[in-house]
Amino acid sequence: MSAVRNNPGVRFLPNAITVLAMCAGLSAVQFALSNQIQGAIAAVGVAAVLDGLDGRIARLLDATTKMGAELDSLSDAMSFGVAPALTLYVWQLQGNRIGWVVSLVFAVCMILRLARFNTLLDDTEQPIFTKEFFVGVPAPAAGLLALLPLVVTARIGHDGWWSAQPVVMVWIMAIAALAVSRVPTLSLKTVKVPASTVAPLLVLVGLLAAGIIVYPLVFLAVALTLYLVHIPYAVYRHTWLANHPEAWEAPPRERRAIRRRTQRRLGLRPPLRRSVAGAARRVRLPRRNGHPDGTSRRSWRRIGLRRSRR
Repeated sequence: MSAVRNNPGVRFLPNAITVLAMCAGLSAVQFALSNQIQGAIAAVGVAAVLDGLDGRIARLLDATTKMGAELDSLSDAMSFGVAPALTLYVWQLQGNRIGWVVSLVFAVCMILRLARFNTLLDDTEQPIFTKEFFVGVPAPAAGLLALLPLVVTARIGHDGWWSAQPVVMVWIMAIAALAVSRVPTLSLKTVKVPASTVAPLLVLVGLLAAGIIVYPLVFLAVALTLYLVHIPYAVYRHTWLANHPEAWEAPPRERRAIRRRTQRRLGLRPPLRRSVAGAARRVRLPRRNGHPDGTSRRSWRRIGLRRSRR
């Protein structure tokens, strides 16, 4: 592996992919200036894909360098901070001074988010479970989320309330706030795929690829919406792990067992009804002072009456 690391061509490959990602992101501005909306969206999407590949290829080839890390941060700032801000400004906010301020705020927030990410890489005092989460929305996701009004417009083919200037400005500010916030979001870097699920996942990847080719804008809008929906679950999972140190290094199956034990300890028990053939079976309790056939026998003494004697 040391021979591979010392090969200059191997070290060049991840950095070349990073530069391509930056060029793809900045090309989105050129597409926006040419009024090619779908081209602008595709350029940022290609930049996001390349950004996810360069770091993994560098770790796979053991070719990570300090220069590569700095270049990756600069590429993310350009592709997912400057490019989406300028694209949205050219598309809908051009000529609006407040819109230009909003675009600047978004770009600044993205750069601050990347700077904080770099500082957290050197922080060795963080708990073990924090490697499963990002602090705030990562840069590629934030850049694509900011373009969601543009994606909807390109798919429908005309403007609507989602593309009005006030809505677009509020949306940009909301995504910028999520990027610099400390809201935890899930990271896919630590996900382990069992060997038994490799084949079904490959089939799913093929179906997704076919859907993206046929309906790219629909799949992109759905994916971005699902990403927003997952944030409350990520917050819940982060809070639960912070309160259960015994589950930090446990595999997923053991974590589920710990969660079930915790629910029993809190008194959260399943309902007493049992399901029989898909229906709920009711358990009928015998009546007090009743006969086996379900009829009750009157107790004259309990109601204070005496039976008449004849």
